Amino acid sequence: MKEIIIRYMKEADIPSVVEIERMSFSTPWSETSFYNEIYNHRSIAKVAALGEDVVGYVCTKQVADEGHILNLAVHPDYRRRGIATALVENILEELKVNACRFLYLEVRISNYTARKLYESFGFKVVGVRKGYYVIPKEDAVIMMLEI
Repeated sequence: MKEIIIRYMKEADIPSVVEIERMSFSTPWSETSFYNEIYNHRSIAKVAALGEDVVGYVCTKQVADEGHILNLAVHPDYRRRGIATALVENILEELKVNACRFLYLEVRISNYTARKLYESFGFKVVGVRKGYYVIPKEDAVIMMLEI
């Protein structure tokens, strides 16, 4: 496998990102949502690229000393190859430089694969959001990492 390059998301990446989004989530973000992340000064939007191919992405927001992973996905053909790990590691490095102290996220209560990934970084479950996901209806666990 070629080397994974993590870089900032650009407009040309959005069609690939939206395709991954639609394959990954039952209520996918729109193109507009990703454009908003690219141009929001509080957002950090990055992609994982193998050569010219975008195979994953992460969108994070930071306000003061708190960060929030809003969205993370890897193309189904490239899962379980360390790409999500590389994306989270990269975001954590940037947030540390930006003096972020806490990082939060929500994840489906049944998404054990994602929860295991986040737990491997030291995230802990700190709460539950009842009915957070609509299709299918499901609770989210709130996870937090003290950086």
